[in-house]
Amino acid sequence: MSQAERYKYPLHLPRSLKETAARLAQADGVSLNQWIVAAVAQKIGAVQTADDFLKGRAGSSKRGDLSRLLDKAPDVPAPPEDVSQANG
Repeated sequence: MSQAERYKYPLHLPRSLKETAARLAQADGVSLNQWIVAAVAQKIGAVQTADDFLKGRAGSSKRGDLSRLLDKAPDVPAPPEDVSQANG
């Protein structure tokens, strides 16, 4: 798709999201459409960056490597402070 090509996509937003996005777009001084396009582009960038980062960190690891490491961990109950943080 060239820079000039545009595609229409029917977007169905819950009213609360649409109203919030419209308010934020107005505060930014752009149209709602421009604001939504920028939000989608930002999300795509974040997902691709995270994907690239995680693939880089995985290196040459293979499926099952983490399971083998976890199997070596001691089988003990979680400390009480960990349990209370998870529940509270």
